[in-house]
Amino acid sequence: MSTNSVTLHRVIKVAPGKVYRAFTEAGAMAFWLPPYGFLCTVHSMDVKTGGSYKMSFTNFSTGNSHSFGGEYLEIKPNEFIKHTDRFDDPNLPGEMLTSIWFKKVSCGTELTIIQEGIPAVIPTEMCYLGWQESLEKLIKLVEPEIPDA
Repeated sequence: MSTNSVTLHRVIKVAPGKVYRAFTEAGAMAFWLPPYGFLCTVHSMDVKTGGSYKMSFTNFSTGNSHSFGGEYLEIKPNEFIKHTDRFDDPNLPGEMLTSIWFKKVSCGTELTIIQEGIPAVIPTEMCYLGWQESLEKLIKLVEPEIPDA
């Protein structure tokens, strides 16, 4: 198993419940999770301890896609998610572990993400850049307060 890992931290100007929803609703995940230049299809998502998910990212330029999935190991609504990630591609072996904390702070939510066990063939700095793009899209999804007309 690889020892490559990334740690990300953001303060987002909305309550933890709204940020948590973005990690637990398929439509939201498909919108914000893929880095720029990729589309996401969520094939299944059962967000509960012992539940699983399956999704794929498609490179918009080439049409090539890669699929991955995992199991939810621990869920504390609006506070914590821990899940595994495993690529279907045998060239990307091993299982990653992703831990996500949602902490209420005075101005919204302190979000901390640690992803461990990134396959050695994926440059850690590229993984980190991809996560930064994804979190930028996450913030653009959750921070606007748009009333129904």
